[in-house]
Amino acid sequence: MPKNKVQFQKGLSLSDFLGKHGTGTQCREALVKLRRPDGFVCPKCGNEGHCKLSTRNLHQCNRCHHQTSITAGTIFHRTRLPLTKWFLAICLLTQRKKSIPALQLSREIGVNHDTAWKIKHKLLQVMLERQRKEKLSGRIELDDAHLGGERPGKRGRGSENKIPFLAAVETRDEKPVRMQLRRVRGFRKSEIARCVRESVAGGSEVVSDGLGCFTGVVDAGCRHTPVITGGGRKSVKLKCFKRVDTMLGNLKNSLRGTCHSIHKKHTPGDLAEFECRCNRRYRLETMIERLAWVAVRTPPMPCKLLTLAEPYG
Repeated sequence: MPKNKVQFQKGLSLSDFLGKHGTGTQCREALVKLRRPDGFVCPKCGNEGHCKLSTRNLHQCNRCHHQTSITAGTIFHRTRLPLTKWFLAICLLTQRKKSIPALQLSREIGVNHDTAWKIKHKLLQVMLERQRKEKLSGRIELDDAHLGGERPGKRGRGSENKIPFLAAVETRDEKPVRMQLRRVRGFRKSEIARCVRESVAGGSEVVSDGLGCFTGVVDAGCRHTPVITGGGRKSVKLKCFKRVDTMLGNLKNSLRGTCHSIHKKHTPGDLAEFECRCNRRYRLETMIERLAWVAVRTPPMPCKLLTLAEPYG
């Protein structure tokens, strides 16, 4: 059997990464190109003339003398860490097959655990903001899923420790192309309609099982093809759900090998990380620049808000 070209692509090696982003100057110049591809424009008066204050890494407008940093108003806002550590964290989050725990990230980039946790969750917020702007189209496989281990008490969809989310996979030529993972408040018709409306383009063909709430797909402006599975082991072997079942299996294996537990507040970020790597797996070597491009366009995320992350979306 021939090797999967996507799975076995080269990616960006650590030595190549250090050659491109190994110094603070290289990282800063990379952010300048990503944020200001057409050159400097003063955010206060719109003037293009400026000078560079090299001792403070600031740009000063020649007209109004307003000073601004390349990281101001971005996810790197007021950071005290060298940009090399931020770029190395981006590399580790995008080039690995699975996620990296905050403790391991702290050892890799040389910071304490709390700092590594904040860096990781800020970058997950960047991924989340990016994924929210995209919509699937064409043929979509839709399925309900849960995160969370077994605990005594009520089992199934009504269990308190279960975190419900919706998985949608765009397919083309019987292959998965892109996916959307969205946490939901519950599997109700109105909630499914809201989620599909935000994640799937109108007119798409959505294939799902016979769960009653999936009729909300029609309310979202999509065509709906329900398939009665009947439950049991045979239901997960149906060809029409092969791609979404495979993606869900890969997601849970990734989380199982990274996280000791899943918290409801941070589930959207954890799902967005897997989703981002999956949807951009075709060109691994460009993922660092692409995530950095979004990072300089993502507003600051104060640390106090990381513990109040939006539970849905």
